[in-house]
Amino acid sequence: MSVDVLLPSPVPVRFVAEDGTAVPPPTGYRVPEGERLLEGFRRMVVGRRFDRQATALTKQGRLAVYPSSRGQEACQIAGVLALRDDDWLFPTYRDSVALVSRGLDPVEVLTLLRGGWHCGYDPAATRVAPQCTPLATQTIHAVGMADALRRKGEDGVVMAFIGDGGTSEGDFHEALNYAAVLRAPVVFFVQNNKYAISVPLAKQSAAPALAYKGIGYGIRSEQVDGNDLVAVLAVLDAAVEHARTGGGPFLVEAHTYRMDPHTNADDASRYREKQEVERWEAADPLARLETYLRERGLLDADAVGAAHEAAEKFAARVREDMNADPEADPFELFEHVFAEATPQLREQRALLASELED
Repeated sequence: MSVDVLLPSPVPVRFVAEDGTAVPPPTGYRVPEGERLLEGFRRMVVGRRFDRQATALTKQGRLAVYPSSRGQEACQIAGVLALRDDDWLFPTYRDSVALVSRGLDPVEVLTLLRGGWHCGYDPAATRVAPQCTPLATQTIHAVGMADALRRKGEDGVVMAFIGDGGTSEGDFHEALNYAAVLRAPVVFFVQNNKYAISVPLAKQSAAPALAYKGIGYGIRSEQVDGNDLVAVLAVLDAAVEHARTGGGPFLVEAHTYRMDPHTNADDASRYREKQEVERWEAADPLARLETYLRERGLLDADAVGAAHEAAEKFAARVREDMNADPEADPFELFEHVFAEATPQLREQRALLASELED
């Protein structure tokens, strides 16, 4: 295979500038249909409101922790819109907005972050793997699932979300090599938000872009402006089609920014300047898309108002449902530990039972 075919664009693919004006469309990519972009806008509005609500729930003690994805909504929503219902998504802990956009129950999505012992939803029914906290381990699982779909004769695609920090892990490179050799129908979607907690990208990689990490494994790669939903959706559409039609894996790097701290327990002011955050606020993906759609006559004030009203109603439902205390069965501690309970486990269970009777 020619290296030229694998190389990403020398600059990130872009359809919309920071101020919302259109730029000449890049060669080889189609502008997504207007209705899909409108749907993307509506989902981004709801996603951002959900993200703000989840952040507030940590301050109220309803969540143990929450990793915000504010500023990354174009990536979160485009990733979901590019997939079919029978495709699989392998998310990280920062991808709650994507899961809610895919239609999962918000309370189930937040169960892990609430402190529940499992992921909260049924992966087999939703075709969404558990949100992964260990960096990059889900990428190998995603390749295994993609190869299984191919072996079963299904034309499903798997998309694995990963952060820039995850690309520094060995599991990520093993997954790339494994996927390339198997020609597995998997899309690796790197949301490069510039920091792995407090470690800036410059201290993680000397590559001209993370997209170039696919070349050495024989994987077609691309980089895209991650705050431009039009561009992200166009590139992911192409990547998913490439994987679905037998082209093998595809690596996409989206250049975006994490506007909030790593989690509610982080103080981002200790490692990045206020001016840097302000520069990225000017490239806000939601404001950019709204301006673009308004200029094309696809969006008006009434539609914007309706989207925000729907978002407020969604947030109210999340608050109400999360304010209900979950019914916890303490004996679940002993389930799914071993196929058959060990003597020690039975002894511990009996001890707990006696203490609860007192």
